[in-house]
Amino acid sequence: MRIPGYGGGDVMLDSDATTGTRRGPGATLSAKRMTDRERKAFRAALAARRPERKAATEKALETAEKAVAEVPAEVEALAETVAVTEAEAKAAAAEAEAAFNLGAGYQRLGEIYGGEDEEGDGEQRDVNDILAEFYARIQEDAAAQRRAVGESAYNLLFEEFSRYGMGSLVEPLRGFIEEGLSPAEFTIRLRNTDSYKKRFAANQARIAKGLRALSEAEYIELEDQYQNVMRTYGLPPSYYERGELGRQQGFEKFIAGDVSAAELEDRIQVAQDRVINAAPQVGQALRQFYPDITNGDILAYALDPDQALTQIKRKVTAAEIGAGAMQAGLATGLARAEELQRYGVTGETAREGFGVIAGGLERGRQLSSIYQQPQYTQQIAETEIFALPSATEARRQRTRLAKLEQATFGGGTGVTGGALARERAGEI
Repeated sequence: MRIPGYGGGDVMLDSDATTGTRRGPGATLSAKRMTDRERKAFRAALAARRPERKAATEKALETAEKAVAEVPAEVEALAETVAVTEAEAKAAAAEAEAAFNLGAGYQRLGEIYGGEDEEGDGEQRDVNDILAEFYARIQEDAAAQRRAVGESAYNLLFEEFSRYGMGSLVEPLRGFIEEGLSPAEFTIRLRNTDSYKKRFAANQARIAKGLRALSEAEYIELEDQYQNVMRTYGLPPSYYERGELGRQQGFEKFIAGDVSAAELEDRIQVAQDRVINAAPQVGQALRQFYPDITNGDILAYALDPDQALTQIKRKVTAAEIGAGAMQAGLATGLARAEELQRYGVTGETAREGFGVIAGGLERGRQLSSIYQQPQYTQQIAETEIFALPSATEARRQRTRLAKLEQATFGGGTGVTGGALARERAGEI
């Protein structure tokens, strides 16, 4: 039989029908045809070995997987071992370096201080002397550093206080530079000096009253606000002049009394606008109620923090009520003026009311005498006009006199009525 060869030629296979042998060039292949029985036996043998091969394969796979699973643990253990070894190596190196530096330090000390003594007798200096001198050098260096820190803190504090013209407060602290004080420590020392306590004297009074002490910046800012208010209202410079260290002694009562700049302005307005610059009768009444008082006294009284602002206003209002009576040609005393003030009468309503009273008071007095009625007095007229308690009875008395006059003479009456159209502002 001819079949194609791999080298491009053909191969002849001769078949021997008897032996089943095929022949060809260079090779002889023998093959024996299997019988059906042999084929079945061969297949049965293969089938019998299949589970064995499968088990062997699975076991091989399991062994491989286990080996692979153990690899990371081994790698991690190896890494830990390497890290520990590296750490130990670094620690050993650090110890070696420290030992070397210490040895080098002692060697250097020996080079610097280990020579012959000052007498030149050739003897080596004792190691304790060397170390003592070395320690002294260290102390000198530390002292120099403290001086540098103290100098810096002092300069900072001096510059800050010099901005307010108070650098001389800080100058006595220069001696603390050697101690190397921090800025905070310098400030504490400063606040304990007599000069500081004198400059910010109101803080001690505030603390005694249970108020907090103001910082230097707050204290000075409040002084500036007071000064601006006084300048605005034209007060003489003597009220806010500065003394030693920029101290404004006239403001210390305000600061100690916790008086704000707004309250100070209100006090000045009361003193100036309602008294000094008011109608002459107001000052006249004020002097009548409070003899020997001057404008300067009025202003000083108004600016005295020991006097409550409400009390000042009440007294000024009483003076304005007295002035209203004077302008109408009438008179009133301090007690009556303060009583009217407590019932809500103001300076303005007093001027209007006393003007009405003056228009009919004299005629009422005449009629009460003519008709033998209870005396019609200024106090009765005030009770009706200013709507005080018993105003209804006072009105009846005036109305009765008016009717008697009309019945006798006809026409109008000279007893003027008509209380002011206002509501009472208060009662005792």
